[in-house]
Amino acid sequence: MSEEYYDAELEEIKRRQMEALLRKQEEARRREEEAAREAQRQEILRKVMTPEARARLANVKLVKPELARAVEDYIINLALSGQLRSIIDDDTLKEILYAIDTRTRREYKITFKEKR
Repeated sequence: MSEEYYDAELEEIKRRQMEALLRKQEEARRREEEAAREAQRQEILRKVMTPEARARLANVKLVKPELARAVEDYIINLALSGQLRSIIDDDTLKEILYAIDTRTRREYKITFKEKR
């Protein structure tokens, strides 16, 4: 085999390694940005909710993460738009959870077919 073949193969290996390195760097950057966004969300929630309400929301997140995310989004939007009049306590959070859960709950229909 010729030296040109080895040079081309070496260049291809270098190119693949460089692409892999760039992908890893991009993934790390995306993870850092996501962590920063999540930290910002938690800071907003910490400022507008009582510790009891935050604890309840954390428990809900374990069981129904999509409901907890919807409630977090709702509370953050209220806080950022200036529509939040007071700190959200546990009772207020219960009301918000109930309202959002009933609004987003899916209705399931089960039908049985008779065997003939």
